Amino acid sequence: MSDDVVGRLSFLDRYLTIWIFAAMAVGVGLGTVAPSVTRPIQGYHLVEIGLILMMYPPLAKVDYGKLPTVFRSTRILGLSLVQNWLIGPTVMFALAIVFFGGVVPGLPARPGFFLGLVFIGMARCIAMVLVWNDLADGSSEYAAGLVAFNSVFQIFTYGVYVWFFALFVPELLGLEGLAAGIDAFDITPMQVFQAIAIFLGIPFAGGILSRIVGTRTKGVAWYEETFVPTISPVTLVALLFTVIVMFAMQGERIVGQPSDVLLIAVPLTIYFVVMFFVSFAMGRGIGADYSTTTAIGFTAASNNFELAIAVAVAVFGVGSGVAFTTVVGPLIEVPVLLGLVNVALYFQRTYDWRGYTTGRLGSPAGDPPKGGD
Repeated sequence: MSDDVVGRLSFLDRYLTIWIFAAMAVGVGLGTVAPSVTRPIQGYHLVEIGLILMMYPPLAKVDYGKLPTVFRSTRILGLSLVQNWLIGPTVMFALAIVFFGGVVPGLPARPGFFLGLVFIGMARCIAMVLVWNDLADGSSEYAAGLVAFNSVFQIFTYGVYVWFFALFVPELLGLEGLAAGIDAFDITPMQVFQAIAIFLGIPFAGGILSRIVGTRTKGVAWYEETFVPTISPVTLVALLFTVIVMFAMQGERIVGQPSDVLLIAVPLTIYFVVMFFVSFAMGRGIGADYSTTTAIGFTAASNNFELAIAVAVAVFGVGSGVAFTTVVGPLIEVPVLLGLVNVALYFQRTYDWRGYTTGRLGSPAGDPPKGGD
């Protein structure tokens, strides 16, 4: 992994995987030594409060004024829609079926892990994608526009996607064992929609209000350069708090079955890699330049783990296998996506991007593209 790429990450982002591992260890130790400590946390709904705080900074960072950027380029919008809302969910669903659907000999149905992957796959990235895109010299304009679009779009579609892939399709395919296991969770579409309304709706409204008030009273420069960096660590703190509590409640299980983390990591790694290469190929295939291709590629290859964790905890509880699966997500995403940043930079150096349509809106094809030879 390139030292230059790692060096450009913030201190918190650079060691995110280590922080999560440390939080897991603290949680397991806490659950073993003092398991009763989780009771007051649950009683005061501290986890739910932490999850809302976890979702707030990414949504406050989004510049929703970038939406016209996406809508002015119908090709990029269409490609992003296909990648994020058709290919991505389908690929994750297929991986969830293969690994946890009970269709492969030797791999029994694991409804909790299956639902966890579905929750992850349906949540499109709105936060870390901006980090990966920046490290890979992608178009910040398109990345911001696509993130803004996905932020709004998933409010209205996430519940529908979870219902369709988690509850409807398994029965449609005749996967009786998996469907029966899912039914045992007694999950209803209304539970999912209620969780989205709380854990995405509240921070989404707060994020928009913060941007409107902050930029109008203090200016855009203050908001982007002072306010956003100040609130950014809240996401990590809230995430680590959630991880500690979750693993405190599942300490005995984690110690007894450490292979579960590795088992969940396999389909997640496959998903990130497949989505990146497919999306990158599609972007180059429509004639987009390097910076635009990179932006749409990382947008499609990343996921909104904050949302997946929040909904899983709200619907199934902190100690559920579904919530456990979702929290493994960021643990795997960080090292894999950092590796893909280096792959993208390799593509930038290796391929001739001259003649491809530039990511700068309104510029004609043939302009010197970002990163071209």
